[in-house]
Amino acid sequence: MKYQRSSALFTEAEKYIPGGVNSPVRAFKSVGGTPVFIEKAKGAYLYDADGNRLIDYIASWGPMILGHAHEPVIRAVTGKAEKGTSFGMPTETETEIARLAVSMVPNIDKIRFVNSGTEACMSAVRLARGYTGREKIIKFAGCYHGHSDAFLIQAGSGAVTFGSPNSPGVTRGTAQDTLLAGYNDLEGVKALFEANKNEIAAVIIEPVAGNMGCILPEEGFLQGLRALCDDSGALLIFDEVMTGFRLARGGAQELFNIQADIVTFGKVIGGGLPVGAFAARNEIMNHLAPLGPVYQAGTLSGNPLAMSAGLAMLSELNDRPEIFKSLEEKTLYLHKGISRVLTRHDIPHRINRLGSMISVHFTDEEVKDFGSAATGNNDRFKKFFHGMLNEGIHLPPSAFESWFLNDALSYDDLDLTINAVEKTAISL
Repeated sequence: MKYQRSSALFTEAEKYIPGGVNSPVRAFKSVGGTPVFIEKAKGAYLYDADGNRLIDYIASWGPMILGHAHEPVIRAVTGKAEKGTSFGMPTETETEIARLAVSMVPNIDKIRFVNSGTEACMSAVRLARGYTGREKIIKFAGCYHGHSDAFLIQAGSGAVTFGSPNSPGVTRGTAQDTLLAGYNDLEGVKALFEANKNEIAAVIIEPVAGNMGCILPEEGFLQGLRALCDDSGALLIFDEVMTGFRLARGGAQELFNIQADIVTFGKVIGGGLPVGAFAARNEIMNHLAPLGPVYQAGTLSGNPLAMSAGLAMLSELNDRPEIFKSLEEKTLYLHKGISRVLTRHDIPHRINRLGSMISVHFTDEEVKDFGSAATGNNDRFKKFFHGMLNEGIHLPPSAFESWFLNDALSYDDLDLTINAVEKTAISL
């Protein structure tokens, strides 16, 4: 496939936008080459500026769980837009989607909508600190909770050390309140709790990580975190920006039968429009202004277009729970097909999968945390990515991102994808 127009568009974008993109992963820095510029999408397919049709395994990084330009969502948005795009005042649609979300997700009584997953996680941590009266949080290496200062922290010299800033502009004072642990390392978390008694406000985690590939929690890990938080008086925050309404009707809480204290959402909950949310029991949510002292606000929060898109999406997922089974079966089919091809070509690999999330790692090792994910052969992934792109398959442009399947994918699409792996494997 040829991408001359995308290349020209990227060159022009670089003149006016830092790096030519409005989110760094789009720049193809980790795989090389020029990003693909998209003109439209429908169902399982992207159509780029050069006229190529691509089978999509990003789904706008998760929200397009039913496929692009899904008719009920488009109807909802266009109908609402005719009545006005923003008011900065309450609308009935906000209450409707809030009622539906609360009915679908275990262990939440109230929900507040914001404009992004970053904002949701930032607000959830502020709420946890305000509720507990404590300042420190524990996060996990390789988990991404948005780009607010408290989350851009890298590990120190040991499991019990304070974090250090991972980006210029993040102060050391902020970093000192963020403690780092290894994903699936329960003993490391215990050590942090013991070294910081009565100081930890919350543990925040992606219950299934999606930003170091798809990483699953080992048996007992999430249960162990729940017990540690209960024993210490800290809150457990599930970042379900990726997993919420994707892995199950009630998200990871339902799937793993574990109750978090605060849950954050994004992606699917907005039906493809920019939306985030955080939710909890009444006793916690009532600490938010205007009821309580913890301040959080957003002029465009609850935007009517975003609320109508999210309501249409959640309504369909709520009415058609078989979608989750369908997605799981398609993802398993893809998993088996890719593994069969790579095994036949003697290419070391590990495939992680849960529900409609999947990732391919070119390594012999089990991939269970950021360290093991980093052992993958990134040069091989680069070749794999571009080989698949040349065959019309659009994957996340990073070895450290989960793939997201959408239910518009047909088994013919999956077979085309597996055949593309066969053609690409020859050059790996």
